[in-house]
Formats: sequence, structure tokens, C-alpha cells
Amino acid sequence: MAGGLFALLDDVAALARIAAASVDDVGAAAGRASMKAAGVVVDDTAVTPQYLHGSPAARELPIIKKIAIGSLRNKLLFILPAAVLLGQFLPQLLPVILIFGGGFLAYEGAHKVWEKVRGHEPVAEEAEGQLTSTGELSPEHEAKTVAGAIRTDFILSAEIMVIALKEVVSSDPDASIWMRAIVLAAVAVLITVLVYGVVALIVKMDDVGLHLAEKPSKGSQRLGLALVSAMPRLLTAISLIGTLAMLWVGGHIFLVSLYEIGGHDGLLEGTAVGDALHAPYDLIHHWEEEVHQAVGGALGSILGWLLNTVLSGLVGLVVGGIVLAVLHAFGIGGGHGSGHADEHGDGHADEPSDEQATKRVDPPAEDSPNR
Repeated sequence: MAGGLFALLDDVAALARIAAASVDDVGAAAGRASMKAAGVVVDDTAVTPQYLHGSPAARELPIIKKIAIGSLRNKLLFILPAAVLLGQFLPQLLPVILIFGGGFLAYEGAHKVWEKVRGHEPVAEEAEGQLTSTGELSPEHEAKTVAGAIRTDFILSAEIMVIALKEVVSSDPDASIWMRAIVLAAVAVLITVLVYGVVALIVKMDDVGLHLAEKPSKGSQRLGLALVSAMPRLLTAISLIGTLAMLWVGGHIFLVSLYEIGGHDGLLEGTAVGDALHAPYDLIHHWEEEVHQAVGGALGSILGWLLNTVLSGLVGLVVGGIVLAVLHAFGIGGGHGSGHADEHGDGHADEPSDEQATKRVDPPAEDSPNR
């Protein structure tokens, strides 16, 4: 026992020395891994404010704090250990998992496009069905809303962590399991602080605007009114950027994962199926290089990247559309927030109950425009 304890202490000391000597490496690796997960981060940032519909101003930050703590718990206690062990012992399965992650992202993007085409916003209607006669969420509904947001965050967090792990493994295949764990922990904290810090700023922007609008200074009043009027446009822009990012990143992840499954050291390397899976990314990459060479210089690089991005987005739209059609055929689907319909109604966002309809009232006049 003593020998085992001393060995453990030696390992802890060695880990501490590695961490102290490699802070820059960890920071750089965490930064690269976080950038790879940018599309999912935008999605997460765009989704979370929707859960605050109907919440009084005093409850917005506490709700965001609860969701952020739940998100960090998801990443550090559940996803990180599983991801590190997977990367250490079964790295060949990472592209397979990422196919499902890319497909989920593509589905979310396609679902948002479909809802725009239909002219229907289910999340907003579901949230309205949860309002009390005062136009605010009840404590019970608030608790269920937070739980639903944390469940949705688990899926997005899993995608972020697997994407980050894939970047860590590919950039440094010889990194120890401890170093990978440290990098992923840094990514988890960085992404959580970034996402929910931005969400907090977004949802409080109109309150800051209203506060400034009450100041005697004309300049403060103009700035405050500008912030209030900009809030709806900002949320619309975030939603649009999030949709495009999901289609682009989802399609790109899907293509690259298929390429790696059929490519060198992939699960299906050297087989006919592997060659077929390998081909789509090869073709798009070939077109990108042709554009780069034809135009040349920085402009050629930008145009080549844009071509790759657009084609990846189209692939994401097609893949997401297929997944959406299959799920709808089986009566499944609904995108972010669909769990609320199941918890607070009959599960059909399109057909709110009469009881929910009678509870819908306009928010109090003093509430900010986005609530």
C-alpha cells in the first residue's frame, strides 16, 4: 500500500511538473481545439437565450449561472473522462463518433432552415405556453427549463469535447493521457466561460440600454435606445450565423470523418467502401486547390476556402435534410427546446393546448423588448 501511495504521489508530482512546464503548450492546444469547435460554440450561444423567454430580469443571471454550472459539470465529470479514455485506447472510433456529431449539427441547421421556410418558431411558442398569468416563468417551470437546457447542453458539450480531443490527438499523437485531460479540461472551462459570458452580456444588453435611456445625458439616452433597438437584430444575426455555422461545420466534420474512416489507418482503409468514403472530401479538396492555383496569391486562398466552405455547407444541408426527413417519418424531431413541449404540453409544439393558450399574456410594460 505504501509503495502504491508513493508511486501515486510521484505520478501527481510528475503531472504537476509537466503542467507547470507546459502551460504555453496547453494554452496553445486548448486554443486550437476551441477554434475547431467554433461552430458548436456559436450554436450553443445562439440557443441558450431562448430558454430565458418569460424570465424576470432578476432571474436571468441566476438561470444562466445554473445552466453554466450544469454545462461545466457535463464536460468535466461525464464527457471528459469518457473522451480521454476513448482517445487513448480506441482513437479509431473518434471519426465514427464525429460522424454522428456532424450529422447532429447538420440536422440542427437543416431544422432551423425548415422552420424558417415554414414561418414557425416552435421554441418561442413553447416558452409562451409556460408563462403564468403574470407573464413570468413559475419556479417549477424555471427548474424544468434549466434541466432541459442542461440536457441540450450535454449533446453540444459532447460534440465540443470530441472535436477538441480529435484536434489534440491529431496535433500531438504522443501526448500523454494526462496532458490530453489537462487540455480538454482547459477547453471545457474556456468554452463554458466564453459561451455563458456572452449569453449573459446579450440578455442584459437591453437592461443596460434601458438604464442608460433614463439618464439625463442626451448621449446616454441615445446610446441606451440604440442598445435596446439593436437587441432583436442582434439575436436574429446570432441565430442566422449559428444556422450557417452548424451547416458548414456539420458538413465539414461529416466529410473529414468519412475521409479518415476510409483513409490511412482508418477502420475501412483499403476496402471498396473505404475508397468510396474517402472520395467526397478528396474531390472538394481538389476543387479548392484548383481555384487556389488558378487565381493565385491570397485571393486564390480565400476563394478556395470559400468554395470549400460553401460546398461543406451544402453537404451539411443535404445530410441534415435527410436526417430531418427520416426523423419526421418516424414522428421524431424538433430541434433545440423540443423537450419543453413534452414537459409542458402534449409534445406537439405546433398545436398548443387550450389551457396554455389561455395563459398567454403580453409581458409587463416595464419588461425589456426581448422578453
